[in-house]
Amino acid sequence: MTKHRIYSVSVASVYPHYVAKAERKGRTKTEVDEIICWLTGYSQQTLDDQLAKNTNFEDFFTQAPQMNPSRSLIRGVICGVRVEEIQDTTMREIRYLDKLIDELASGKAMEKILRK
Repeated sequence: MTKHRIYSVSVASVYPHYVAKAERKGRTKTEVDEIICWLTGYSQQTLDDQLAKNTNFEDFFTQAPQMNPSRSLIRGVICGVRVEEIQDTTMREIRYLDKLIDELASGKAMEKILRK
């Protein structure tokens, strides 16, 4: 079975869209970074390094230092699919990130987004 095209896309090419989506709704780049670091375990420095290296989504999640165990609490629909029902691990991680960015852009409080 062939891999989905998004796996080979660099995170750095999509990252500005995450930031722009958040900023259009009055949120900040810092909040986007906090979400990504919370989800993946990357520090700000290692996140910046991954973006600078143009790491693709598959490697970005495979190399993540410590995926947050609370990510399993992320529920809902993204792109017409329930995230908790996605079988492919990498695709589920990508959709978790998409869902968290959507929650940020919709005005949800950071404590709720980060499942605290």
